Amino acid sequence: MPALNLTNSSKKPLINRILENRLTFSLTLLLIIIVQNIFTTPTFFNISITNGLLSGYIPIIFDEASKLVIVTLGMTLITAVSGGQDISVGSMMAISAAFCGLMLNGPEYRTEVFHNPYGLALFVGLLGGAACGAFNGFLVAVLKIQPMIASLILYTCGRSIAKLITYSQSIYIMNPVYKYLGVQIPGVPIRTTIIVSLTMVVIVVLVLRLTSLGLNIESIGINSSASRLVGINSTLIKFMAFVMCGVLCGVAGLMASSSVGGVNSDELGRYIELDAILAVALGGTLLSGGKFTIAGSVIGAYTIQAITTTMYAMQVRADQLSVFKAVVIVIIIVVSSDVFKGKLKMLTQKYSVKKA
Repeated sequence: MPALNLTNSSKKPLINRILENRLTFSLTLLLIIIVQNIFTTPTFFNISITNGLLSGYIPIIFDEASKLVIVTLGMTLITAVSGGQDISVGSMMAISAAFCGLMLNGPEYRTEVFHNPYGLALFVGLLGGAACGAFNGFLVAVLKIQPMIASLILYTCGRSIAKLITYSQSIYIMNPVYKYLGVQIPGVPIRTTIIVSLTMVVIVVLVLRLTSLGLNIESIGINSSASRLVGINSTLIKFMAFVMCGVLCGVAGLMASSSVGGVNSDELGRYIELDAILAVALGGTLLSGGKFTIAGSVIGAYTIQAITTTMYAMQVRADQLSVFKAVVIVIIIVVSSDVFKGKLKMLTQKYSVKKA
């Protein structure tokens, strides 16, 4: 039997491996933003301690991106397992915060005294997020409804539900303890949002790596029918993914509510679903389902917030940010298209031949 010829020539060129890596685009975009800030905003990398907290553009990026990072984790799982997106993540944030606020404030719209234990209120808020995720999961996994259509229900009426929970009013939670989750724990110079978001990333990664859940999600996303034939319960896995997404949105909603000291259902988490989908696409996860990367999604979320903060540092108005994000989305669509990938592959092959 002849021996296999395993030489270096059989390996892909380095440039091909770099271009095919799913993190290349998001890391390149982040590097461009960093280099651009070196020239346009000299104080961009300055970090100091103000009022016992780290301050500066970099801490602001990590703080403001915390909620998006957590929501993006859930959106990544939904995209990978179902090949669709959950557009109700913002509404689930509002519902979770409303349940927590109801437990703490009761019928009062403003109070400094908790009506129930703080830990119990947080648990009820997360339970509300899990219930919303279970509702979407039932529609998608059991009734086989397309994810975007199924989540359109909560996207449409979720904020009205949150309003009803809080007696159709915005509520204000004046107890300083409530600020611990969204602002700062006394004596800790790092914002709690940063600590919580990184903790959630570690927990999700450990769950996916230490169990078969991550592999099952990829298998179902690639070919649900084939996965079912090898014994994977695709209905249960999809349902679990949506419940996990609901819990993650609940965490983000509680953080967002805590940071402002109240619950405003009309504004809490508004439009975050668009940034979450963009972060997932930036990170290299296939929007059609299957292979996904948590690291890429997290980098994508931080990249989006870095873009936003950079635009603000350059005195760009808030209403102009959507234009820049639209340009980024167009670039992502073009770069991820099969035609563009084919052309790029042909160019790299010609370069390799000439070099040889």
